[in-house]
Amino acid sequence: FMMSTETFAPCRSDRMFRAMCVLAVALLVLPLAGGCSKKQKPQDRQVEVTAVKVTPADTPVTFEFVAQTQSSHEVEIRARVNGFLEKRMYTEGSIVKKGTVLFVMDKKPFQTQVNAAAAALARQKASLEVARMNLDRVKPLAEQNALSQKDLDDAKGTFESTSAAVEQAKAQLEMEQLNLSYCTITAPVTGITAAAMIQDGAYVSQMNSQLTTVSVLSPMWVNFSISENDMKRFADRVASGQIIPPKGDNYDVEIVLVDGSVFSETGRITFAAPSFNAKTGTFLIRSSFKNAKETLRPNQYVRARMKGAIRRNAILVPQRAVQQGAKGHFAWVINKEGKAEFRPVTVGDWYGNDVFIDAGLRAGDQVVVDGVLSVRQGEPVKVKPTSAPAPATGTPAVKVEPSPAKPAAAPAQPAAKTAPPAAAPSKTAPPPAAAKPAAPVPPVKPAEPGGAGSVKQGR
Repeated sequence: FMMSTETFAPCRSDRMFRAMCVLAVALLVLPLAGGCSKKQKPQDRQVEVTAVKVTPADTPVTFEFVAQTQSSHEVEIRARVNGFLEKRMYTEGSIVKKGTVLFVMDKKPFQTQVNAAAAALARQKASLEVARMNLDRVKPLAEQNALSQKDLDDAKGTFESTSAAVEQAKAQLEMEQLNLSYCTITAPVTGITAAAMIQDGAYVSQMNSQLTTVSVLSPMWVNFSISENDMKRFADRVASGQIIPPKGDNYDVEIVLVDGSVFSETGRITFAAPSFNAKTGTFLIRSSFKNAKETLRPNQYVRARMKGAIRRNAILVPQRAVQQGAKGHFAWVINKEGKAEFRPVTVGDWYGNDVFIDAGLRAGDQVVVDGVLSVRQGEPVKVKPTSAPAPATGTPAVKVEPSPAKPAAAPAQPAAKTAPPAAAPSKTAPPPAAAKPAAPVPPVKPAEPGGAGSVKQGR
């Protein structure tokens, strides 16, 4: 029995068509099944996190600025006469007392001028004596009309002019003696000296008269500047009642040295510039500090902290609880259903390891601190019990309380109860049946990087 190949061709084509249809349906159904299984997984997913409950409270706030020290009395030591510098008498960089000799100039030319002025004074005194004696002789003769009135007037004029010449000679001598005293240059104040700007043997004139500088160390000024924007923001907060300044604006100022230590003395603001600097747009503030131990030196960079203001109803959360996205800062808040809620926030100034929240959080909110990288919007979270974190430097803005942990599920019943210890078996008694071993406890899965227990979390 023979059949042609044309008879079997339609059958083969139908079978191939049905096979292709089955394959297409399978390809469509499998992704849907996978998607459903993926959607069901988050229902069972529960991220463990730590959270804090914040309560607004009045908090002391500190404003920190970059500052620079300045001597309260800095004196430029200048030569007051022209001449050759003979010798430097002090050690550069040392602390000198008031009246200490710093430089000595060549005194010989000035001593000569003093001698010449003294001789001129003696000559004028001799002329005065002669004029006085002539006047004494002329007066009685003029009274007897033995001499004319003109002779008497000439004698009086000569006496008065010589008297004036004597006074002039005295002034000239005093001037020369003063110039001679200027050859010995002393410290006008007690302070620290700078390097000598003129070396021994150099000629000092009005063009290079500055010799060195003496700077008073106590009290020491600390200058810092506040920008116009910061001043405006601070004024707005004070006007709105958010910040309460100290009474009489008497801020306490402390300074932090380069090694992070706080200077032992506390200063007060003694001067505020009446206007902004046109070049920098900043407002100069000057504070004064006692520096009895001479720790501070002029032109030293420090950090100045203004204390005394109070921020009302401040909200403070750990810095690592605040994240930053494409649209700004945000935090994860646990709602009443125990699910994570995305919350945009407005971040203020830092406060130790915490940060002020100007807007976005309310009293009673539970903010996720650890485990934020594993949290998703609307997913349930499990709060782990944790100890209260150490307070930030200074008085904390809010009382940070760990969120209460959800009650754990009842422990699973053991697979078999452990049999009580039997009495010592006798030789004839059969050995006791071994108790059925309990089900092994599954190992704890380590936390994933960035999870609730990861140390890499943070801002």
